[in-house]
Amino acid sequence: MDAIKNNSILSENIKDEMDGELTFGEKFADRVALFGGSWHFIISFFVFIILWMVTNLWILTVKPFDPFPFILLNLILSCIAAIQAPIIMMSQNRQEQKDRIRGEHDYKINLKAELEIKLLSEKIDHLLVNQNKKLLEIQEVQTDYLEDLMKVIQNKKI
Repeated sequence: MDAIKNNSILSENIKDEMDGELTFGEKFADRVALFGGSWHFIISFFVFIILWMVTNLWILTVKPFDPFPFILLNLILSCIAAIQAPIIMMSQNRQEQKDRIRGEHDYKINLKAELEIKLLSEKIDHLLVNQNKKLLEIQEVQTDYLEDLMKVIQNKKI
C-alpha cells in the first residue's frame, strides 16, 4: 500500500541480497551440489569404478588390494554417498530459501500490480460515468435547441 501511495517501484534486484555474503561452507555446499548433479560427476565416477575393477581384476591378479566382491570400493562409495547427501541437502535448503524470498518478492509485485489495475479500473469507471453525464447534458441542450427550432418553424408556417 505504501508503494502505491508513494508511487514507488517494488522491482529490485534481489539476487545481490540473496547471494550477499556466503560462508565458506555455503559456497562449498553449492559447488559440491553443482558438481554432484552433473554429467561430469557421473561419467568420472563410472570411469573411477571401472578403473578400480580393472586394476583389481586384471592388473593386480596376483595380489589385488580389493578382491572381487570389492568391499573396499563399496565402503568408499558408501562414505561418498553419506558425506555428499547432507552437503547437497544444505545447498538445496539454501536454494529453497532463495526461492522463498523470490516468491515473496513476486507476490508483493503481483499484489501491487493488482491494486494498481483496480485503481485504474475505478478511474476509468469514474471517467465513463462523468463522460456519460456530460453527454446527457449536451444531448439535453441539443434537444432544447431542436425543440426551439421546431417551434420557430411551426410559428413561421402559421
